[in-house]
Amino acid sequence: MVELGPELRRRRESAGYSLDKMAKLAHFTKGYLSKAENGRVQVNRALAAAYDRVLEADGELIAIADDQPARRKPRGLIGLPAHTPHFVGRSAELNDLEVVLSDRQSTKVCVVSGLAGAGKTALAVAAARASSDNFPDGCLFFDLRGHSLGMHEQTPAETAYHLLQSLDTTQDLIPADPDGRANLLRDTLRNREVLIVLDNVRHADQVRPLLPADGRSRVIITSRWRLPSLDDAWHVDVGALPPAEALRLFQSLMRGTTAVDDSDAAAIVEQCGRIPLAIRIAAARILRGGWSPGKFLQRLADRSTKLAHLEESERGMTTALADSCDALPPDQRQLLGLMSLHPGTSLPVQSVQAVTGLDPGTTDLLLDRLHEACLVSRSEDERIHLHDLVHTYAAHYLLPAEPVARQAFDRLMEHHLAASIAADELLEPDRHRPEARASLHSEPPFEDATGALEWMRSQWPTLVRLTDLVLDQRCWQLALAVRGFFFREKLYDAWIRMHLAALTSAADDPAAKGRVLNGLGMARLELGQVAESADCHERAHMWFTEAGDPRGAVDALASLAWARMHRGEAREALVGFASALTEYRRTGRDRNAVITQRGMAFALACLDQFDEARVHATAARELASAPIDVVRGLTCLAWVEYRAAELTSARRLYTEAVDLAELADNGYEQARALTGLGNVAERTGDHVEAAQWWLLAAEHYADLNPVVVWEAKARADLTAK
Repeated sequence: MVELGPELRRRRESAGYSLDKMAKLAHFTKGYLSKAENGRVQVNRALAAAYDRVLEADGELIAIADDQPARRKPRGLIGLPAHTPHFVGRSAELNDLEVVLSDRQSTKVCVVSGLAGAGKTALAVAAARASSDNFPDGCLFFDLRGHSLGMHEQTPAETAYHLLQSLDTTQDLIPADPDGRANLLRDTLRNREVLIVLDNVRHADQVRPLLPADGRSRVIITSRWRLPSLDDAWHVDVGALPPAEALRLFQSLMRGTTAVDDSDAAAIVEQCGRIPLAIRIAAARILRGGWSPGKFLQRLADRSTKLAHLEESERGMTTALADSCDALPPDQRQLLGLMSLHPGTSLPVQSVQAVTGLDPGTTDLLLDRLHEACLVSRSEDERIHLHDLVHTYAAHYLLPAEPVARQAFDRLMEHHLAASIAADELLEPDRHRPEARASLHSEPPFEDATGALEWMRSQWPTLVRLTDLVLDQRCWQLALAVRGFFFREKLYDAWIRMHLAALTSAADDPAAKGRVLNGLGMARLELGQVAESADCHERAHMWFTEAGDPRGAVDALASLAWARMHRGEAREALVGFASALTEYRRTGRDRNAVITQRGMAFALACLDQFDEARVHATAARELASAPIDVVRGLTCLAWVEYRAAELTSARRLYTEAVDLAELADNGYEQARALTGLGNVAERTGDHVEAAQWWLLAAEHYADLNPVVVWEAKARADLTAK
């Protein structure tokens, strides 16, 4: 078979035409004709027809062109890094990237952003490899060194030069100026199908000139910044791995060794924050660093040593986070440091306002910049989330010196104290509370009782930890402000922990010690620790008496009466209740009087004095103003009727209590009344109905304590027969 390129040259030279003259007559460039004649490009039919016309070959050259076999286009360069066998999970993110890369009509750029060490590069490479068959002109990878410590950050012009070289552009055709290179790159990509991974990008201007304007080429960008100004890009956020995937990564890295049991492995990946880089370092140190899993886990669990043990000579979380944080302006670094004063990693934006002491607008602006840097994340519920490793790093390296840090913590503490007092007042407006003055230092975190309850439910772990950090009156003031919420939600362990810390802080204030001991005694009683409860209330009465606080003293006596009643001392309890009720009526403390009358009704029911018990239970129900006190009054009266064997009346009252407890959104009281309905059914011989009521009660609250909940004790007695 005749090779067409050399044949064109032979016939041109035989006709005596120079290459210049042939170019003019055929209307092609001289350079292109040279490449065609020398076999560097395939001769197409149009060029063969032009030669045939100029050289008067009578169609011979066209025929030769038609007989030429199609030249197979060479596969483009595949320059992607090696695939890691330890890449696990990220199926949702991979799917998003693959869908975007396969869509040849719209999005041309994907931005993969996230915290240092989150596995952005591994994800980008995995997505590029999965999509490489869709890009016959090559898959290229370039590290722009935007976050490589001590290395020169690559400029757009430098990257364009390397890209053009990889796309077979001869060096003498690459312009020297940045704009010229960018123009040539875009023009080159317009006719190619290339996938380019631009890794380690610091800012959008580093890549903007390199992005294809049209055509079928695509770009994946990885960055520790969200790069929001790349409006047309598809953005994929990469966070911590889900627990199961983090554990799979660790187990994969451990190569099947049984040196780490499943519970330790799960704890290690959690202490690593489920960040792939941290997990890789932990696995390497256990495998090759001589560490036992248990001892290494102890080091990770200690915040003072965690980061040091996630560091190696060539990689580390401290190094990675330092590079991210060092790129921040001073005001953003200080904000991140101040946020680490908060004991939690999920902060309402109002808490951030308080700790900074800045106005809301300035705080929002700084938080937005930290969000862009992937060092915090901001959610629609106005919460700011710090990854645990970022929180630990900020506390170690970004915390301002005294007195700035102390002033910031004082604002944070005062904010939570003020918010807790405000929430308590909204949730229990009729309850007496000692005076405590505090400022929010922020916008109000809630506006009504519903918002106050939501705030308490989200913030109570923070409030508990805050009481561990202060030793002054703010500690016991905070504990007292949260006590009502803990009683409502039955958070006994937190209640006791907070009050024990508060007791230490109230050491020099007898009245404060009395209040804290009274609250602690209530928690002990709810747990069925009757003797401990009585001891707390007796000590509280002693301290109130020493402080000359008659109001506190009568509260301690009333609370002691509840403990005595549940200790089986109903007559003694009745004396205490009667004394307290007289004082409450005299001083106009109506809600305390209602609560005490319920206690008297229960004590009288214990003594089988049902008529007098009904009087007090009925009064407690009728005089109650708070909805939850109405529910408790109904349940109290229902119990009296149950004890008096008036089961029809008991059923009616328990049913009414169930409905009102549902309206009050109190599962505990619903469970109590539902248990009472089960007891009534059991006593009437309907075992199936009883079981149904009891099952429904357990769905609302499964752990009613038979030591202090009469209905739970009655059920236990019925089922024991």
